[in-house]
Amino acid sequence: MDLQWWSIEVRDGAFPASRWRDAHDEFLAEAAMTHGARTWNWVLLPWGVVLEVAFADEEGWGRFRRLPAVQAALDAVPDPVSGLYVYAGRGGNSGAVLPRRPRPLPATGAAPLPESVEPRITARPGLRLAGTL
Repeated sequence: MDLQWWSIEVRDGAFPASRWRDAHDEFLAEAAMTHGARTWNWVLLPWGVVLEVAFADEEGWGRFRRLPAVQAALDAVPDPVSGLYVYAGRGGNSGAVLPRRPRPLPATGAAPLPESVEPRITARPGLRLAGTL
């Protein structure tokens, strides 16, 4: 059976997202399981939390998402303007297994090498070099 993962990402705002998780954890998990979720997982991140929920089909997610209490929980996030992301797929920990390596800096746009300037030699009239007559 192929599961469809959905993520609810909540970022810190007026209060830490971990407090939001503590307040809504039990209800969201129970609501997800009673409305067709196969599994769920909380991911704690330095900037917030992610609730990952897996359903057998998209209709199960729709039923869960339309629950008035789920709507109320999403309305109570710490930053209601830019602190809530709801999307298909796993979030939070679904990145690459290995960390990215820094790429080399591009050669274009680099500062030019300094040019070496030859010292200027000027002759002054009436100046004698040492050891000459």
